[in-house]
Amino acid sequence: MQYTHLGRSGLKVSRLALGTMNFGPHTSEADSFAILDRALELGLNFIDTANVYGWKIGEGLTEQIIGRWLAQGGGRRERIVLATKVYGKLGTGPNDQRLSAYHIRNAVEGSLKRLQTDHIDLYQFHHIDLATPWEEIWQAVERLVQDGKVTYVGSSNFAGWQLAHAQGIAQSRHFLGLVSEQSLYNLAERTIELEVIPAARALGIGVIPWSPLARGALGGVLASGGRRSSEQTQKLIEKHHGKLAAYESLAAELGEKPADIALAWLLHNPVVTAPIIGPRTLAQLEGSLRAVDISLSEEVLKRLDDIWPGPGGEAPQAYAW
Repeated sequence: MQYTHLGRSGLKVSRLALGTMNFGPHTSEADSFAILDRALELGLNFIDTANVYGWKIGEGLTEQIIGRWLAQGGGRRERIVLATKVYGKLGTGPNDQRLSAYHIRNAVEGSLKRLQTDHIDLYQFHHIDLATPWEEIWQAVERLVQDGKVTYVGSSNFAGWQLAHAQGIAQSRHFLGLVSEQSLYNLAERTIELEVIPAARALGIGVIPWSPLARGALGGVLASGGRRSSEQTQKLIEKHHGKLAAYESLAAELGEKPADIALAWLLHNPVVTAPIIGPRTLAQLEGSLRAVDISLSEEVLKRLDDIWPGPGGEAPQAYAW
């Protein structure tokens, strides 16, 4: 496994992050434990979850599963970088969601309890909260850092200007601020190249792509006949059928799996820290590791751009020059 710094921080994480959204709803607890154990054996130390995963309000099922895995001991907690998120609805009260200081305080305590740990390595704002001032958010998070409950802070689904705004206020408070941004990013969905990636690069924020396979569409879906594809994936297949055919043909020419090419393409971007893989099975986990060792030539990168053209570069050059 290869490792890199999480944004401008001194923390090193594996080039792939283990996403756990399937743990509970689609992957049994026993299988989840097996995937987590195998990830450690393979050197994958970056574990990503969220307090709403499991999708039953207030339950935090996925965090509970990870907590029971950690409780087995054996150095598990000491060997991972544990990331979770705050924002989503955890109850029926008016303050049981979003990013008020009130909710952040309650949410972190709930996550620590479910995860059976005394600290969270990377605490991520799952979405932007335009109704809460950054002075309030940072004051709440600074206290968590001072108390040793949170080590680093990241964001998810932020726009470029929101990253800059958050960092400006953090800097005025002499606080490290954001070290990572989790964004939707893959060959088929490249909007963040306009604003988020250049902002992240300028601010020293590492990008953590979620849905790196475009909801499975980039995983060789045509060759597999689209088995078990979700409604969203089917729409992507219909929209991009010609591109997918050309893409899978290129992967076959290179002798690589389409999913591995998609991950390797993301890893070629120096702003990208670690794409999030979300395996349901051990086989899917082990299959993803090939991407770390794939080197794509300039010619192949150009051919991928021809198949999957992005927004034309970074803003404003993409549309104003």
